[in-house]
Amino acid sequence: VEKVHRGDQMDGLLYPANKIPPVTKSDTEQEKASQNVTSKVDPLLKPHTETPPASLSGDVKQKVVNILLKYSNGLWANALPKLYQDTYQVKFPEDVLNNLELLSDVCVVDYVSEAPRKAILYAKPQRRVDEHLNVAEKVQRRDGVTAAAERQCEESRDQYAENVTVPPLIIPSEGSVSVMVLELKNTNELHPNSCFVFFVKYCRYVGKDYSSAQEQMEDDMKTYYSQNRAVSLAQPLGVGQLVAVHAEEDAWLRARIVSLEDSRIKASNHFCWRWVCYVDHGFSEYVESSSVYKLQKQFQSLPFQAAKCRLAGLEVFCDDPVLVKTVELQTCSKILAVEILEKSDTPLLVLYDTSGEDDININATCLKALYDKSLELHLQVDALYTNVRVTSVFSDGSLYCQVPSKGLSRLSEVSQKLEDYFHYKQTSEFNVSLPFCGKICLFPSKGKWARVEIRIIHTRRALDVQFMDTGTVATVKVSELREIPPQFLREVMAIPPQAMKCCLADLPPNTGMWTPDAVLWLRDTVMNCPAFSMKVVKQDGSKGIAHIYLFAPENFPDVDHSVNQQIKNADLWKHQKDVFLSVTPSGISSTKVTSDAVSALRVTGGRSEKSLSDAAREHSSAVSTTDTPPPLPSLRTGELMDVYVSVACHPGHFIVQPWKELHNLEALMEEMILYYSRAEEKPVNVEKNKMYAAKIENQWYRVIIKGILRNGFLSVYELDYGKHEFVSVEKVQPLTDTFRKLPFQAITAQLAGVKSQQWSEEASIVFRNLVEKKPLVAQIESVHESANSWDRKIVTFLVDTSLPDTDIWIHDFVSQSLVE
Repeated sequence: VEKVHRGDQMDGLLYPANKIPPVTKSDTEQEKASQNVTSKVDPLLKPHTETPPASLSGDVKQKVVNILLKYSNGLWANALPKLYQDTYQVKFPEDVLNNLELLSDVCVVDYVSEAPRKAILYAKPQRRVDEHLNVAEKVQRRDGVTAAAERQCEESRDQYAENVTVPPLIIPSEGSVSVMVLELKNTNELHPNSCFVFFVKYCRYVGKDYSSAQEQMEDDMKTYYSQNRAVSLAQPLGVGQLVAVHAEEDAWLRARIVSLEDSRIKASNHFCWRWVCYVDHGFSEYVESSSVYKLQKQFQSLPFQAAKCRLAGLEVFCDDPVLVKTVELQTCSKILAVEILEKSDTPLLVLYDTSGEDDININATCLKALYDKSLELHLQVDALYTNVRVTSVFSDGSLYCQVPSKGLSRLSEVSQKLEDYFHYKQTSEFNVSLPFCGKICLFPSKGKWARVEIRIIHTRRALDVQFMDTGTVATVKVSELREIPPQFLREVMAIPPQAMKCCLADLPPNTGMWTPDAVLWLRDTVMNCPAFSMKVVKQDGSKGIAHIYLFAPENFPDVDHSVNQQIKNADLWKHQKDVFLSVTPSGISSTKVTSDAVSALRVTGGRSEKSLSDAAREHSSAVSTTDTPPPLPSLRTGELMDVYVSVACHPGHFIVQPWKELHNLEALMEEMILYYSRAEEKPVNVEKNKMYAAKIENQWYRVIIKGILRNGFLSVYELDYGKHEFVSVEKVQPLTDTFRKLPFQAITAQLAGVKSQQWSEEASIVFRNLVEKKPLVAQIESVHESANSWDRKIVTFLVDTSLPDTDIWIHDFVSQSLVE
């Protein structure tokens, strides 16, 4: 049984209790109360059918309800008499406090201790009232009784402690992680037995040792309890006790008792109800005591599978009902990929929906629910707009535009507040310590603080951001980002992005990929003009892009003189291979640029960003004056060396990197990303067997050209990682002296201790799984030197020393695998 969403059944519950100090009762009263303990019942799940005692009039009950309705957070029972007398000038019946069951049909009684007066009263919701509640009221009502039940559970657990020790849940540490989101609750307050969590969420990890193990355990429970009818019911029952529950559809689930409830029906029958939380599924419900059994020892070894977690970036907005609903719709009952940012008792997560063609960042998607709808700009087809500013142009011809609007005015006001605030503050206090994809933060641009969203994290120091209000993409240092001050967070997040993605309409259908000439012409035309007019001719909702006609002010609205028509008439669409020319600092081409030149320049207002990393800035104009970096220290036969295996094809060919140099290599890669993502394009005349910097999958590598292909691609060898790759010639730049100082890190190796042979695919897979992407110890058997450091080769033993008691010699394992 997969009960993963109970929110619709819990809307009738009340707010959490007000913390009015209770009055301590005597031991005699406590003993008397222990015979009459009642707890809360959710009327929407298990409605009362009890006939109220005649000793308390309906008028008194109605007056009590009227008082409780004014205290949505609950009211301590001992405070009721004074409020009753002050409100109605009538004395409250004193005997009611000694028997609160007299009020059980009109209010929920939550006993915090065994003393009758240590109880919290909540007005019992009626369905006709709930129908008129808004989302916030319903969610808060749901939280109240749950939180009160948790308090009762905590105070009572010690009285019913069992010798049951369930191991803690271990957060997955390797490979891709998926979760099933179970329940949510709009609070950041952590309770050990809370049954609903929002932003502190209940989820279940998916995998062999998690959801699969749980399913197997529940199958075993079903078999065991079905075949052993003599298994005793769990008696006596106490709050906090672990039990097995016979649930719907003949399923057997593990649960913890959260509270107890007695209901007498027709005076002759006595039924006991238990409010239980299913520890592997995260939801709670009332069950009859006849369905509750002792949890056998064999079902206590699996950790509870419903795990608390937090969604990064959403914690501050936990009280927003619109966001509550959005998170619920986006996550509940779905299997999602997860990125674990912090591994703690309540881990911090970013969730991704990978079910579609594109991965969706759930955290970032839910934040969009905070946008102020009145500030959103909806472009209308056939509408004309003036004073339009083009803020960025991309290599595919798409562009971002700002249109005068209420949202843009509001953004200007908030930006000024931020400027005034940071003027008197040390901005280093707001450094971003934990960046993650989808996070919104601030970045200094053109003397102001701009909103940016983190898109790609390259390393611990370098990442890609997109400016929310201009569309520009840039590679920046983490140290340059700032958190949004808490007092401005809500109003900053409420403003939708003010840059609209557009494309020029009615270009020739055979244009295909934009040429460097066409991109540069468009950029030079639109980025150097302060204002345009535009007409929207089509909206592509699926891609979020508007097809427009763009006009210079003097040509509006003459379509024949639009930017669209001008670029259509220009001779800019002839694709020419292997032509690479530079762009001047002002952004005006001396002749021609590559198709990604615009993205690489990271322009703002027609000027390139000049903020380079310190090391790269010193050599921004340097071209290679040295041939190769110094070689790695001499490798000697018999030497032991800590290595990291970056590539493993088979025992006859793999690549190792010196472990002690990895931190230097990581720093070099960060500097290359920052430098080449911001630097101006350089003329490139590629030559075989020469060294360059090449961009491969958003990273920049030191490479040597192995072959020049006719289709505009190059065969390159990564000199630090040992991989052979194909890369577009447009992605290659000169390797400056700054990045020639560190020795090339890739060392070609062959496994010693095994015979050289044609390795089968099976043997190669076994070897690869043993060594690739792992730190090992190498004992060098022989060294084959070469004039080029990247052609040097070693024959070496490999040893896995990760186990505490034994070392694994890889050649022994490979030899045994071949025999098998």
